[in-house]
Amino acid sequence: MTDTIETVATEQSAQDGQTVFVPLNKLKKSPKNVRKVPHTDEFIAALAASVAAKGLYQNLVIEPEVKNGKPTGCYLVTAGEGRRLAYLLRAKRKEIRKNHLVRCWLDTENDPAEVSLDENYNREQLHPADQFERFHELSRDKGWGAEEIGARFGVSPEIVKRRLRLGAVSPKLMDIYRQDGLTLDQLAAFAITDDHARQEQVFDNLSWNKEPWIIRRDLTASHVPASDRRAVFIGADAYAEAGGNVIRDLFTEDDGGFFEDAGLLDTLAVERLREIAGDILAEGWKWAEASIDYPHGHGMRRYYPQPVGLSDEDEARLSEAAAAHDALIEGYDSYEDMPEDVAVKAQALSDEIDAISAKRSAYDPAIIERGGVFVSLGSNGEVKIERGYVRAEDEPQPEVATEDEGGGIAEDGEAVEDDEDADEEEEVDEADAGKPISDSLVRDLTAHRTLGLRLALGGQPDMAMVALTHALVLDLFYHGFGKSCLAITAKSEDLASHAEGIADSDAGEALAARHDQWGAQLPDDTADLWPFLAALDGDSRTELLAHCVSLTVNAVKVPWERSTARIEAADGLAKAVDLDMTATWTATARSYFGRVTKAHIGQAVSEAVSVEAAERILPMKKADMADAAEQLVAGTGWLPVLLRAPEVEPEAVEAEDFAADAQPSEAEAPDTEAQDGVDAVAQPTGIEADAIAPEPEDEGQSHYAVAAE
Repeated sequence: MTDTIETVATEQSAQDGQTVFVPLNKLKKSPKNVRKVPHTDEFIAALAASVAAKGLYQNLVIEPEVKNGKPTGCYLVTAGEGRRLAYLLRAKRKEIRKNHLVRCWLDTENDPAEVSLDENYNREQLHPADQFERFHELSRDKGWGAEEIGARFGVSPEIVKRRLRLGAVSPKLMDIYRQDGLTLDQLAAFAITDDHARQEQVFDNLSWNKEPWIIRRDLTASHVPASDRRAVFIGADAYAEAGGNVIRDLFTEDDGGFFEDAGLLDTLAVERLREIAGDILAEGWKWAEASIDYPHGHGMRRYYPQPVGLSDEDEARLSEAAAAHDALIEGYDSYEDMPEDVAVKAQALSDEIDAISAKRSAYDPAIIERGGVFVSLGSNGEVKIERGYVRAEDEPQPEVATEDEGGGIAEDGEAVEDDEDADEEEEVDEADAGKPISDSLVRDLTAHRTLGLRLALGGQPDMAMVALTHALVLDLFYHGFGKSCLAITAKSEDLASHAEGIADSDAGEALAARHDQWGAQLPDDTADLWPFLAALDGDSRTELLAHCVSLTVNAVKVPWERSTARIEAADGLAKAVDLDMTATWTATARSYFGRVTKAHIGQAVSEAVSVEAAERILPMKKADMADAAEQLVAGTGWLPVLLRAPEVEPEAVEAEDFAADAQPSEAEAPDTEAQDGVDAVAQPTGIEADAIAPEPEDEGQSHYAVAAE
């Protein structure tokens, strides 16, 4: 049989450009194959599975092996080495014989190296979206399970299951993914539900913020408490008119309960925000984006209104209104103490005063023409309108210097001036007139100038502070527009990507207000920034520098960072500034208790109140236990270990007071209710401390996100 196969192959080998069948053991790798990095074992296994299930789609391209001018009877695989290895793997598995006939294409005319390069170079991988959809179609139309599909394509059933889930995403979102409108992580977040309408609804309600955790949060939200900012913004009446249902029990106040349909509530909130955004467009802005969450990662530069004088008419009316308002409120502590008609008049005058006072500042019409507005919801359900943002493509482009009648610009940027009297003053060859100096000399001279600047700046501490502030302000306020000659860059970590709602907290809003206060004072043109900073008094300049430095602090602990050096540096900074987190953070069911195990809840209550209080709430369901813990701990100033001052150690609790050992965090082990309805309260020692256990130190790492290049 073997002799017959070899005879057939030998006879066909003389027919160039024909399909021939060659025994597998007569095929060899060609030394002219351009692929030097071998195929992975996983790829060969997948290819072997595909060939076994569906046969060989593409012939191997071969040429006869010749030694000493004579054919050896073997063939070199010019293109298709991966397929040859797949056949060899099948032979090793005893699926086929070693002399299995392989369909090949005999080519002796073309350059083997060129053929190999052509096959490996001129091809394009299938887009992942197409792959996801085809896997989904195989499962839907042919009824194949993950195991069968995996066997036919040489991938694990787990991978197939993931692709099937991705393939079940809404076709609309899949097309957006194809056009790079979504990342794979964002697409995967939508796969948490099979409801295409819900997926599309959540996508439509997204704005700049498309973080996967936001997508998953919105898709999985079910009942929304009446205290939620969306519910406060829309109101129960408007929600009910739209067909929504508010769930209340016998003990729920009229303004309490839960909004049953989170999707409807989101839609109503976004629609109303878009209406407000449409009204703002009437001011002349180029665009207005509406979304529930403010898009903190937009990366745009913000412009602020400039002070303008009031007209004589407005000044006169402002004085009249202020006098009338003061006369009305005299003798009253608040509007509630006034008669209703007096309170109405006073409120109207107050609104008029605010409207006239608002005219004292206005945006430059040029900024309105190319800028835009973000409309979002604040933490208490109020509408936040942030004006003055300009997209990068709408920023005015710097003028490019070009050659004019008075001179030219050399390729190295050196200005070259023409001298009309040059021929009269000295004899110069016309070919050398206006010729720039060499690049090497430019570098030499500017290196000496840099050295001189370093020496001079080091001797003027006040001016060094101006230069440092200038560099930081350019990065943190102007977002890349304008350059400093200092090789210092500043980065401010987006905390919203680590903690949901942090920007809407009191501390977040206070920091944003401080930033806006400085931003409103800075000049629009970066060329005017240095004179502005130099003219500031020393205290103001130091305050601005402190604000810029504060924005670069990054004390976020992430699971993939093994070193503790940055966190230890943050501990040192916390000691230096006497950080008291009770001023900016409070333990609630939402911020802490609802996100940890019952053991951690019991530990917190035992530390903040008493062991007895912890034992009383122990039999409760976790959600009820979290709410009860919030009420018990309120006002005690209790903080988790990660938020305590570094020198403060958690109080010891007697081990015999608790029935179980400490449990891992919720991220490591999901909360489960005890069968008896009673769970154990963990001992306070070593639980949260384990989350910040010392690890190999990376010396030299700082908690400041300022890099010297």
